[in-house]
Amino acid sequence: MDTTTDMDIDTDRNAEAETAIAPSRRLVMAATGLLAGVVATLFMILLMMGARTWLGISPPPEALPDRFAPTIPISTFFGLFDRFGGYNGLKRFGITSGLGGIFAADAVFGIAYALIVESRRSRQSGRWQEGLSRLAVGFIIAAALVLWLGSLALLWPVLDANYRGAPPGAARLASAAALLIEYLMFASVVILLYRWIAPRPALAARPVPVGEPVGRRAVVAGAAGVALTAGSGALLRNLNAQATFSYDGLAYSGPGVEPIAPNDKFYTVTKNVVDPNVDAGIWRLEIGGMVEEPRSYTFAELMALAGVEQESTLMCISNQIGAGLMSNAVWQGVPLRDLLEASRPMDGALEVFLNGVDAYTDSFAFEKAMDPTTIVAFAMNGEPLPQRHGYPARVVVPGLYGEKNVKWVTRIEVVDYDAKGFYEQQGWGPNFVIPTRSDIFGPRWVRRRGDTFVEPFVAGEMATIRGRAFAGDRGVQNVEFSTDDGETWRDVRIDYPGTNLTWTFWSADWEPEEPGDYTIVSRATDGMGEPQPSEARGIVPQGATGYHRVVATVTG
Repeated sequence: MDTTTDMDIDTDRNAEAETAIAPSRRLVMAATGLLAGVVATLFMILLMMGARTWLGISPPPEALPDRFAPTIPISTFFGLFDRFGGYNGLKRFGITSGLGGIFAADAVFGIAYALIVESRRSRQSGRWQEGLSRLAVGFIIAAALVLWLGSLALLWPVLDANYRGAPPGAARLASAAALLIEYLMFASVVILLYRWIAPRPALAARPVPVGEPVGRRAVVAGAAGVALTAGSGALLRNLNAQATFSYDGLAYSGPGVEPIAPNDKFYTVTKNVVDPNVDAGIWRLEIGGMVEEPRSYTFAELMALAGVEQESTLMCISNQIGAGLMSNAVWQGVPLRDLLEASRPMDGALEVFLNGVDAYTDSFAFEKAMDPTTIVAFAMNGEPLPQRHGYPARVVVPGLYGEKNVKWVTRIEVVDYDAKGFYEQQGWGPNFVIPTRSDIFGPRWVRRRGDTFVEPFVAGEMATIRGRAFAGDRGVQNVEFSTDDGETWRDVRIDYPGTNLTWTFWSADWEPEEPGDYTIVSRATDGMGEPQPSEARGIVPQGATGYHRVVATVTG
């Protein structure tokens, strides 16, 4: 007959609670907590990667670099390029360090949970025998909620990113909800997995079937971790296959350059590790801020508006003299002025502030927004915008550097203050008007402590030098060419005049008389009669200026 009383059981429980935990057992419990934390982290990362893949919700390792990149001064930013092997290397470091930070923090939470569960106060709890502790559960849930609130506060400016194209308001709510679910699921898995891996010893007074030893359950938990690693790894590989590493920084230059750049060769610069893949069915273009009638357009509604077609050249502010971060295309879209006028802007409007679905921001003058050549484009060279160039819609602002031509645009606000966007916060600008420039792209040359033609010229034989000139939205009036480093100049042939919004292609015949080294130079005059700046300056902070010089070696 079992004569054990409740008082006997309580006495046994209290005695066990009073017993000091041996250091070896404390180490085992910490290791068990670490395992629970790691497996829970893998499950949380699987949720994050799934949300990024199918819902377009940016996970913290992606959102954190976007949040802090605008706060990094330009000099530091380029210093990081040198340290990590360029922008792509810096992107990879941002993602891997973010993932590493998550694992480190969550491992600490798992260990802390285990130590709290096994603390003297927890062992005095009535539910400790069931593998639970109100103190420990409260700690891990509170930690998840504090982490969630901290994430909201830290990431608020970029929580409206949604790489599937959800409108900013809905995107921010979805991002906040996803983070809460992911953090609470982490906490839940830690609680349940630790309870399962580390069963309580049965009280002698209550014969309970002996469970599996900790070691066997730890192996099973480890196997679950491997499975979760495989799942999240597959999603990561899928995202990596879509990554921008293969085309970010794509330049368009060299002897084969055409007046209208093919879509797949058009220069590309992006801040993203993986560019948005927008679902046009959920995407909206919102017009708001200082307007009487805020509006929201679906993609079909935008395309149904009266459109225009215009040829415009875009160029990155980071484009060196002679480099190829510039291209020309024929764009189809709707004048931004029409969209703004439909919403009736208020008096006092100073700028428009633009948001992309990737949380990229930029701004330019309201007066420029009302220029009929500033458009919201939805097609490029007769085809829908390619994904990397802003599908379903981007802004094209002739005369301003490429960063102002916001891709995947989803919201345009009219504001009465000087709004600073992603790169302007780093210190770029404040003048983003493209200065007049010209360069040489044929025959082929290479950049080695200066630019040098690859193949030598032959004295007495005719050669053709080809190049391009660009003056933003002011057009190119004429181009000149020199073979003696600017001592004398002569006019060139204009092979492709373009328009006021595009580049101009030129060529010049040259028959060198004697062997030696010659410095070939070009310069342009814009449509307003202003000559190209001769002063050489770097790209920081307002774009490069100066003459393009290429050394030609002439043999006998």
